[in-house]
Amino acid sequence: MFSSNLIDAIKLPFRKDKALYRSFYDMLGFYPHHIQHYREALMHSSMSAKSEKGRPLNNERLEFLGDAILDAAVGDIVFRHFQGKREGFLTNTRSKIVQRETLGRIAVEMGLDKLIMHTGRGHQNHNSYLAGNAFEALMGAIYLDRGYETCLKFLESRILKRYIDLNKMAYKEMNFKSKLLEWCQKHHLRAQYQLIDEQRSKDGSPVFKSMVTIENIECGTGQGFSKKESQQLASKNALKKIEQEQDLKNELITKGQSLTKE
Repeated sequence: MFSSNLIDAIKLPFRKDKALYRSFYDMLGFYPHHIQHYREALMHSSMSAKSEKGRPLNNERLEFLGDAILDAAVGDIVFRHFQGKREGFLTNTRSKIVQRETLGRIAVEMGLDKLIMHTGRGHQNHNSYLAGNAFEALMGAIYLDRGYETCLKFLESRILKRYIDLNKMAYKEMNFKSKLLEWCQKHHLRAQYQLIDEQRSKDGSPVFKSMVTIENIECGTGQGFSKKESQQLASKNALKKIEQEQDLKNELITKGQSLTKE
């Protein structure tokens, strides 16, 4: 890697987009070989750009690829780091790392959000969501440019060492949906999720609103830029409501007790 970076550094003064090469070097620890992959990783679909052949040019395909690479690489890291831990623990830990909230935070802290190309309309409220998508697309670009081993090394040396405490992350409660379902199971109750609204933001991004009911009692709603995110926020709001409204909590527990007697 060192010799490769040295050669790339020598070539840098003769390249176009020297500033972009330098920005990626500062973030990644290496220079891109095929800069077009990285440019595409930064292009939001709102740009409506097209390739010379007329194909839509945005980061959605790279996001799909990067999502798969992230799952594999983070799973690899978590498996080796937590020796002897059961499958459920490893799965939950990986989920906490690759969830949109975590990826968005990392992308913003590393400055990736400042490089994203978009129309500029309607992004203020979900900049971290766009940044999380771009981070996944970046992983896809690294994979195409350098391969899986470089993706793994990048995550270990540049991401985990700088932005994530793996041990703290593993034991941090972040999965509100899982926590709500565990509470319901404990009290013999059934929770159901329903998509109650789906719209488009000003830039064309989908916005979902979900509701969670427990034994047909509405307990929380949540809005997000994916169905999963909206369900997580609905679960978070439901847990908060149950904790704060003692009458609701008692009603649900009583209903659970009556169901077990039937």
